[in-house]
Order: sequence, then C-alpha cells, then structure tokens
Amino acid sequence: MRDKDKNEMIGGVTDMTRGPVTGHILAFAIPMLMGYVFQQFYSMVDTVIVGKFLGVHALAGVGSTGAISFMIIGFCTGICAGFSIPISQSFGARDHVQLRRYIANSIWISIVFAILVTLLVCSLTGTILHAMNTQDDIYQYAYDYIFIVFAGIPATILYNLTSCIIRAFGDSRTPVWFLLLSSVLNIVLDLLSIVYFGMGVEGAAYATVFSQLVSGVLCAIYMYRHFEIIRCSREELKPSRHHIKRLLYMGIPMGIQYTITAIGSVILQTAVNGLGYMSVAAVTAGGKVRTFFCTPYDALGSTIATFAGQNVGAGRMDRVKKGVISSALIGSIYSILGLLIMIIFGAPLSLLFLDEAEAGIIEMTKYYMVIDAAFGIPLTFVNVFRFAMQGMGYSGRAIFAGVLEMIGRGAVAFFLIPIFGFPAACFAAPAAWILADLFLVPACFGCIKKLSQTP
Repeated sequence: MRDKDKNEMIGGVTDMTRGPVTGHILAFAIPMLMGYVFQQFYSMVDTVIVGKFLGVHALAGVGSTGAISFMIIGFCTGICAGFSIPISQSFGARDHVQLRRYIANSIWISIVFAILVTLLVCSLTGTILHAMNTQDDIYQYAYDYIFIVFAGIPATILYNLTSCIIRAFGDSRTPVWFLLLSSVLNIVLDLLSIVYFGMGVEGAAYATVFSQLVSGVLCAIYMYRHFEIIRCSREELKPSRHHIKRLLYMGIPMGIQYTITAIGSVILQTAVNGLGYMSVAAVTAGGKVRTFFCTPYDALGSTIATFAGQNVGAGRMDRVKKGVISSALIGSIYSILGLLIMIIFGAPLSLLFLDEAEAGIIEMTKYYMVIDAAFGIPLTFVNVFRFAMQGMGYSGRAIFAGVLEMIGRGAVAFFLIPIFGFPAACFAAPAAWILADLFLVPACFGCIKKLSQTP
C-alpha cells in the first residue's frame, strides 16, 4: 500500500521537481533560515552569558575552542548531510524501497560513528588544546567547555541525521519548531546553570548538549509518527553492504570536506591564540555575530543540496542549473544588505558580548566583522556551488574546495599574521573563500553539463 502510487506525497513535504524554481528555493530556504537563526541564537546566548557573567577570560576560553569544535562537529554534520543525499535522490525518483533501505543503514552507520568519534575526541581533548597553543590563562575554561560538548556528540549526530532526513523530503519547517523549543530551553538552562547555580562554562556546555538532544529526540518521534513511508519492514532494517557503501561514499567526503576546511580554521585559531586574549576575545565576539549573519548562506546551501538531489533523481538537470543561479543571486543581494548592517551596527552588536569598558576589543571586533561582511558574495558562491555539487552526488570533488580553503587560511596564519598581526587574521576567511570559488564555480557547472548528457 505504501508504494502503490508513484506520485504519492507525504504530508508536510515538498516535491521540488515541479513548479517555480525560485519559489521552491525561497519556500524551503526561509524555514531553514529560521532554523539556523534559532540554532545560532542559543549558541550566541552561551557566549553572551559567559562574557557578561564569567568575564573576558572565560569568553576567550570558550571562543578558543571554536575552530576545533567546528572541525569535529562539522565532520559529524557533514556525514549526516551526505547520508541524506541518496535519500533525497530516492525520493525524487519515487523509489520508496531504496529510500527506506538508505534510512535504515544510515542509522546503523550513525550509531557506530557516534560511539567511535566521541571516545576518540574526548580522550584527546587536552592534547588538542595544547597543540593549538591555548594560553594558560584561558586553558581550563576551554577544556571544561569543549570536553562536555564533545561528550554530547551522539546528541549532535541524532539531531543532524533526523533533521537532514526530514529535509530530504522537502520539509524544512518541522525541524524549526523543535529548534525553537530547544532554543528557549537552552536560554533557561544557561541562566539557571551559570547565574543561579554558578556552574561556570560547564553549565553553558551542558545546556547546549541537552537542548540539542531534545531537538533530536523530537525530530525522531515526529518523523516516525508522521512519515509512514519510512517505516521499514524487518528485511529493510537489515544492514546492507551496497547501501552502506553508497552512504559512506556520500557521507565521508562531506565530513572530510568540513574537517579539511576546519583544519585551516584550527591553524588560524592557533595563530590568533598566540596574539593574546584581546585578539581571541575580538575574534570570538565577532565570529559569533558573523556566524549569526551567515545563516542565510547556510540556508541557501542546504536548500540547493536538497533541490539538486531531488531533481537529479527525477532527471531534471535544467532545474538544477536554474536553482543554482537563483540561489547565487539571492545570496548576493543579501550580502550587500549584510555589509551595510555591519558598517552601521558593528559596534553596538559587539556590546552583546563585551563590556563597554573594553573599548579596544570592541573596535577590533567591529573591524573583524566589517572586513568579513565585505566578502559576502564569495561566501555565497562557496555555499551554493559546493552544496549543489554535493546534492548532485559529487561529494568527492567538494573535498578539493575544502583543501583550497585550508590553504587560504593556513597561508594567512603562517605568513601574514606574524607580520601584520590581528588585521591579517580578518582577511583569512575571505582569502579562503575566493580561492575555493576559483575551483567551485566552473566545477559545478561542469557537473551539471556532465549529468545533462548522461541518460
């Protein structure tokens, strides 16, 4: 009964292989944007409360873990996003049996990854922080915070896998509601643990992990109850070598791509750590604001990945090309608006994390944010063209873009920061994006052309 109609639609999801291209992209991206905003919001709340109630050294300690957190958590996020590609392609092709097999096998792989990655990174936390040149006055703050975050990796994988599967069906709205709930929960737990119970940076970490766990559990319950199409038979639940191989082929390159990109960020963070707590605090505060304003780029990237996946499955490469161009245009328009906001409100936004007495750090933070925002269009292209390639099934090629980003950040860290100091650090990310775009733009259109010529 489940597969009797090839045009069967699941309640709440969207078939992106038909209808207006830009309309689908906006309809999918806006809820995605809300989700990313909520996600960054409760991450930002951690930083605001830490900075205001625990001081600038605690803020610098938490901020110094940003790059390594991105590397490890990014790997987990990447593999989950990669697992969703065969799922979205199967959905676009209306092959529901294969869809269920991919979902079942992605769950088995995720359990294994969650256990192995958690044990590995928790055992190496101290070694990693020392290797990153974390200063003695902020080391304990950094360790206490990031160890708990790493211990919560299973919750991170649970949320990312379930939300990616839901989005693969074209439903970008449902995960937003769960994130909204967890955001409110995170804020309440932050205030209780740090302000009322005096738990320090550990309280912020516990609040983040628990909130994400709640989101993941709610996504899993919703998915099982509302999407009858994913309910597997006993045979479909069995591990399959073919499906595991396909999922790993998609997931591991995406995870590695995140990791390679993050290695450049780790190298850069190591160089910034050597500049002292003022530079670390400025990059931390500026990075939090920047990440918040970068959510539209993330939303466009996730949107085009799902859009491309469904349309590749349906053989609609003309729509893939239109979707890429439309997404790039939308992101470029937003980039101009984002730059104006940073120029006008950069200093007031810095005060979310810093005390007015820290005038020098506030000025450094604004400088960092304005320089970063000035290169919003290259960042748009990185997200749109890279995720489009991944949605088309070319995850391996996106790794090279990550290598180029790593080279860009690493070159600035090794050669420019020792000479020019903090100002050079502000240009590290833009250099990485431009270098990656030199490969991504022609490579993406090359992939579209290749698939267009393939029966």
